[in-house]
Amino acid sequence: MSERVKSKWRPPLALVIGGTLAGVLALPVLGIAWFRLAGNILGWLETAQLFAVMGILATIVLAGLLWRLVLRPVWALTAHARAMKAGRVDTVPPQRFGTAEFGELGRSVIEMGDVLHSRARSLSAYADHVTHELKSPLTSLKGAAEMLHDEGLDPDDKARLLTTIDTSAARMEQLLNDLRSHAAARLETDPGVCDVFETVSRLALQGIEVVVHDSQTLPISEHDLSRVLVQLVGNSQAHGATRVDLTCGSASLHVRDNGPGVADGDRDRIFDPFFTTRRENGGTGMGLSIVRELIEAAGGRIRLEDGPGAQFLIQF
Repeated sequence: MSERVKSKWRPPLALVIGGTLAGVLALPVLGIAWFRLAGNILGWLETAQLFAVMGILATIVLAGLLWRLVLRPVWALTAHARAMKAGRVDTVPPQRFGTAEFGELGRSVIEMGDVLHSRARSLSAYADHVTHELKSPLTSLKGAAEMLHDEGLDPDDKARLLTTIDTSAARMEQLLNDLRSHAAARLETDPGVCDVFETVSRLALQGIEVVVHDSQTLPISEHDLSRVLVQLVGNSQAHGATRVDLTCGSASLHVRDNGPGVADGDRDRIFDPFFTTRRENGGTGMGLSIVRELIEAAGGRIRLEDGPGAQFLIQF
């Protein structure tokens, strides 16, 4: 997000203001010095005209600098903030700012807008997905409860209905727990750093081999990285992988397994809440969504890479 503001040297605001004040102060001094040096070469009228021309030129130069370095960035940032407020998420943010201070302010405003719109989209998606996902078990509960009122119900049918109620209730409870975990992922994250190899060595991973290459320290807490790795390794294991390789880079982590990989038709949806290919096995589709929230909360991002196997690149 912050890379949307181009990194280029700009004078600090203190230099701009100080230079302007110095120019205003220097003009009369230069004028007096010139008048003294010129002596009787120029008359009063010529000297006044010279001072007027110098003052106009200096005013134009200073006005241009202030417009370029102060006013234009403020107007551009204000226009972008108003566009974001109006919901125009496709608006192009300003890419250049006059001073270093305005550059930092621009990054903060743009990132804040992105985060707020992301959360708004998430809330909207939650409402749609919760309604859809809870409808099925709720319908089963309602139907089973109505049929249980039949006094002549066969004992075997009654047992099946009670099993349906228990299954539907457990499904709803699991969905609600995953929703709470997803919503809390961004809020509960702890700042910190951790070593990848040390984090993996403390995980109780069974039935799958996890190999760490070139272990490095990443800017994410051990607790959050553990949750990320447990979910990614668990997904690999559930899809038939027997080995997961973790390759560390400069503020990055590449995760690769030897499983069948992600189907082409699922690649664009794997991070969406409630999307799962294991619904019949109890999957809720919230795992990778929680992984993405945890990583983004730590200032990073995750994306699916091309195979073989399932490959993810995490960058901070």
